[in-house]
Amino acid sequence: MKQIGIFLNHPECSQDCVNGMTQALGNDYQITTFSCNEVNHFTLSKLDLVAFPGGIGDAASYDKFFRRRAQNVVADYVVDGGRYLGICMGAYWAGSYYFDILDGVDAVQYIKRPTADIRRPYGTVADINWKGQHEDIYFYDGCALIGDESKFKTIARYANGDPMAIIQNGIGLIGCHPESLQYWYETPWQYINNYWHQGRHHKLLLEFVNELMEN
Repeated sequence: MKQIGIFLNHPECSQDCVNGMTQALGNDYQITTFSCNEVNHFTLSKLDLVAFPGGIGDAASYDKFFRRRAQNVVADYVVDGGRYLGICMGAYWAGSYYFDILDGVDAVQYIKRPTADIRRPYGTVADINWKGQHEDIYFYDGCALIGDESKFKTIARYANGDPMAIIQNGIGLIGCHPESLQYWYETPWQYINNYWHQGRHHKLLLEFVNELMEN
């Protein structure tokens, strides 16, 4: 069974997101977690895929965990053929200001895109076209993947057409949260309570990872 290592540093890369990813992927992959103290060649060399989830905070918290040496470890892992999965903050971290592992594409804040249909950084659902199917996927200030679309495969798009989920070689990035769990939708203001996906988005995430593993 292939091994996925998920970076855990609550709350920036949160336990909630790790739990959701484990639930979505754990029947098909061996899941382990690793901390900022374990970002080294020895730890990553044992993994078929490293995953960086989202959480509470902003992408600038990257500097708390990944100084030059740790940053180079992750970048070298990808260059040497390792696979990278980034969800929300983890997708931002693949960009040019952070791990800098992308070619001709960058992760930018969706809510600041000129035609974005969501304008505030709060927990909601985004109107997504995932391989031709409409889905309302949990969103918390996620990124759009903007660049030369000939250099990556687009799996899903936001309502304005911006790529939301892409695969570029061994790198898979998702701006929303298909790993979301039922209690994420149980909010006092009721707005998203009826959008729980009944596990359907976990299947989308699993299919995404399966495809990424083939690259």
